[in-house]
Amino acid sequence: MKIRTLKEIANLKGKKVLLRVDFNVPLKKNGDVQDDTRMVESLPTIKYLQKKGAKIIIVSHLGRPDGKVKEELRLTKVAKHLQKILKKQVKKVDESIGENVEKAISKLKDGQILMLENIRFHKEEETCEKNFTKKLASLADLYVNDAFGTAHRSHASTAGVAEYLKAYAGLLMEKEIKHLSPLLDKKIPRPLTMIFGGAKIDTKIGIIQNFLKKADYFLMGGALANTFLYAAGYNVGNSLYEKDKKDIAQKIMMECEKDKDKFVLPHDLIVASEISDKVATKNIPVEDVIGDMKILDIGKWSAEKFCNIITKSKTIIWNGPLGFCEFKPFQKGTEAVAKFLAKSKCTSIIGGGDTADSLKRLKINPEKFTHVSTGGGACIEFLSGEKLPGIEALRQ
Repeated sequence: MKIRTLKEIANLKGKKVLLRVDFNVPLKKNGDVQDDTRMVESLPTIKYLQKKGAKIIIVSHLGRPDGKVKEELRLTKVAKHLQKILKKQVKKVDESIGENVEKAISKLKDGQILMLENIRFHKEEETCEKNFTKKLASLADLYVNDAFGTAHRSHASTAGVAEYLKAYAGLLMEKEIKHLSPLLDKKIPRPLTMIFGGAKIDTKIGIIQNFLKKADYFLMGGALANTFLYAAGYNVGNSLYEKDKKDIAQKIMMECEKDKDKFVLPHDLIVASEISDKVATKNIPVEDVIGDMKILDIGKWSAEKFCNIITKSKTIIWNGPLGFCEFKPFQKGTEAVAKFLAKSKCTSIIGGGDTADSLKRLKINPEKFTHVSTGGGACIEFLSGEKLPGIEALRQ
C-alpha cells in the first residue's frame, strides 16, 4: 500500500501542521489520564514535527459527546498530561475553530504545540459537514494523520480535511499499516489462528467472515463466545450475550462445520453469581451452566486447549480479552493465553484497545508480541479488507 508519509515533506519549518491524533484515553474519576498508551505512541510524530520546526495544531476527540459540549470531556487535562510526558509546553484552546483559535495559532512559534478542544463537541465533525471541514482545514498548511484508531471513520478531522490540504501519514499510522498490511496477503505464514473475545459480535463479523477461508483456527472467548454458545444450543444463564445475533452465529459455525477442530468454543467456563473482585467463582463444564450463573471467563482447560493450538500456529491475530478482565477473578484465561503467546516464536498481532489494556493490566510486556495495534475497530476493519477513509485519504 503506497501512502504519503511524513518524511516525504521536504521542508516543515514554519509550516502550520494540522495533526490528527487519537487521544481518546481512559480517564480517572478526577479527570486525570489513567492510561496514556495511545499518547505515548504518537510522541515520535510530535517530536519529529517539533525537530523540523513545524507549528503543531493537535486535533483529537475524547469520549462520545454527541456534538455537545460536555465539561468532563474537555481535553484540558489531556493537554497537561501531554506536556508532562513530552516535557515541552502544550498550549490549549477551549474551541476547535473560529477567531480565538486563529489568534492562538498566529502566536505559535516554530516547534510549538497548540491543542484544540474536543473535536466531537461539533456535530459537524462526525457528519463531515463541508463548511466545518473547510474551516478546520483553513487553520493549517498541511495535514498529518497519526490516528490509526479513528482511520475507519469518515469524519471531518480524519478524512474530510484531506480534500483541502495535502495529507500525510504520521509515524504511528505508517507503523500500523506496515505491520498489518502483510496480513492481507495470501502468503501469511500458516497455520493462521484468530483469537476473538470482547463483548460484541457485530464488530467482529466482518473479520471472521473475511478469514473463514484463510484462517485455520478460530478460538472464541469473552461475551462473544456466549453468543456462539447460545446459538449452539447451550444454556448461558444470566450471561451477557446477543440474542438477535443467533442466526449469523449459526451461519458462521456451519461454514466451519467441515473441519470440526476449526471453530473452537470454550468447553469449560468460569462462572459467578455477580461481578466483583471478591466474588466466589466456579470452573465448570459448559453443559453445567444453569439458573442465574454468569459466564465471565474461559475455564482452565479451555485456556490450555487454546495454548496447544498456539503451539502449532505460525501467525496469531488476537482481538478482545477472553474474560471480564477489569476484575481479578476473571483475568486468568486472558492471562494464561497472553503469557503463553508472549513466549511463542510465531507472528503475533494484538488488535484492539481493550486487548492492549488487558495486557497492561496484567503487566505483560507488549514488546513480547510482533505488533500491538492502537486501533480496535480500525484494526478489525482493516484486516477485514475494508477500505478505511482515513487511510484512503493518504494514498499516493
